Amino acid sequence: MNRTRGRISRTFAAGLTAAVAAALLTSCEGTALPGDPKATDSAVAPGTGSGTSPLANPDGTKPGLAPISSEGERAAARRLIEKVATKGRGPRTGYDRDRFGYAWMDSADGVPLARNGCDTRNDLLARDGKEVRHRSGSDCVVVAMTLDDPYTGAVIDWRKQDATEVQIDHVVPLSYGWQLGAAQWPVKKRQQLANDPLNLLPVAGRANSSKSDSGPASWLPPNKSIRCSYAVRVSQVAVKYALPVTVADKKVMLAQCGG
Repeated sequence: MNRTRGRISRTFAAGLTAAVAAALLTSCEGTALPGDPKATDSAVAPGTGSGTSPLANPDGTKPGLAPISSEGERAAARRLIEKVATKGRGPRTGYDRDRFGYAWMDSADGVPLARNGCDTRNDLLARDGKEVRHRSGSDCVVVAMTLDDPYTGAVIDWRKQDATEVQIDHVVPLSYGWQLGAAQWPVKKRQQLANDPLNLLPVAGRANSSKSDSGPASWLPPNKSIRCSYAVRVSQVAVKYALPVTVADKKVMLAQCGG
């Protein structure tokens, strides 16, 4: 990696052994341990997470994804996950990203940060980034920042010229949503799912690519400390949009929070 662009902090890099790095590359190629979601046990050493607990961030307007650690919080997390309905995953037939509106539209009414004059991607970079710098003459376009990536535990010094080093993840992937019922939704609701801050997290590009459109039974964040938080965030989106998950996904989500 060019250390002048998209640099990962020395603290994180020092914690990776060659074997762990190789395991992360393996997970990015779609290989999982038998019976386990991708990246569940082999991708990266546990991190601490940062930002706000999802239990204290029901609208997704606060940054990051902090760990859920106390037993009281984990019990609350399980109660939320239990509210999520289940359904079999349908075919991907007819799915297209444009069915959810053009990427990062600022005009998806009914979600926080909409119609503020800044596209969704830059809203999310500004929400979660630290030491954010904007393009000269703009209070919208983020050109540099530091990101505490919740999925890997990495600290990424990001520059716009290396845009893909940080990507915006749909916590509930749009293709997944399409297969679980969004194919029958009105366009406005699909646009909301695609641009709702509750369903969006800036993360390391490699982790986002590894996840693709997987549900929790197939992929979990390499950073073990935030897996319960991740399950809560999936549940918050699912409950808000009356979107079911598969039985296997719900089982894995409960397990992350001690269920």
